[in-house]
Amino acid sequence: MSKKYHDIRESAYEANMQLPKLGLVLFTFGNVSAADREERVFAIKPSGVPYEKLSPKKMVIVDFDGNIVDGDLRPSSDTKTHAVLYTHWENINGIVHTHSTYATAWAQTQRDIPIFGTTHADHLTVDVPCAPPMDDEMIKGDYEHETGFQIMNCFKEKGLSYEDVEMILVGNHAPFTWGKTADKAVYNSAVLESVAQMAYLTEQIKPMAPRLKDALIKKHFERKHGPNSYYGQ
Repeated sequence: MSKKYHDIRESAYEANMQLPKLGLVLFTFGNVSAADREERVFAIKPSGVPYEKLSPKKMVIVDFDGNIVDGDLRPSSDTKTHAVLYTHWENINGIVHTHSTYATAWAQTQRDIPIFGTTHADHLTVDVPCAPPMDDEMIKGDYEHETGFQIMNCFKEKGLSYEDVEMILVGNHAPFTWGKTADKAVYNSAVLESVAQMAYLTEQIKPMAPRLKDALIKKHFERKHGPNSYYGQ
C-alpha cells in the first residue's frame, strides 16, 4: 500500500464516515471521493464494504480514466461517474453520491426542487436541477460512465455552472454533490437532503406554495456568498 496517496485516502475516509453520521446512507448505499489534481487520481470508497469496516488504507486510488492505481479492493461501482466529472470539471476535488431519502424521492419524480425558502437561497439562487432519465442507448452502453455525461448534459442544457450549483438529482436515480474539498461535497449532500425534505413538507402543507421572491433569493445568497458577505450563523 503506497504512502504516496496518504492524504487523499485520509480525506476520503473521513468524508465517507460522515455519511452514516449525517443519516445520508443506509448499509453501503453511498460513496465519497477525494482528488489529487497534480497526480490526476482520486481516492474512493471500496465497493460493498460496510462503513464500520472502512479504514483509510481501504480507500482505492483510481486515475481520471477510471483505472485502479493503488489498492487491494474493488472501487465503488460509481467510480466511472466520479472520473468523468473530475476530468471535465477542473475545479472540484470532492464528489459525493448517496441515496438519501428525500433527495432520492425528488429524483424519482424527475422534478427540480423548487426554491421555496431562505435555507435553499443561502446556498443556491436556482432550483436544484434534476437531470432527465438516461436514454436507452446510454443505458445500454457504459452506464456509470454515461451517468457523468448525463449530469454534465443537464448543466449545459440548463445553462448552469458546476461552480455555482454544486448539486444535482439524477432522474429516477439519486443525488450527486461536489465541492472544492471532499468535506464541502459532504456538506452539500447534507444541505441538499435538508432542502429536499423541507420542499416536500412545504408542498404537503400547501400544494401550490409560492416560490421565494427574487429579492429574498438575492439577499440571502449574497449575504453569505457576495462580496460584502457577513452571514456565518
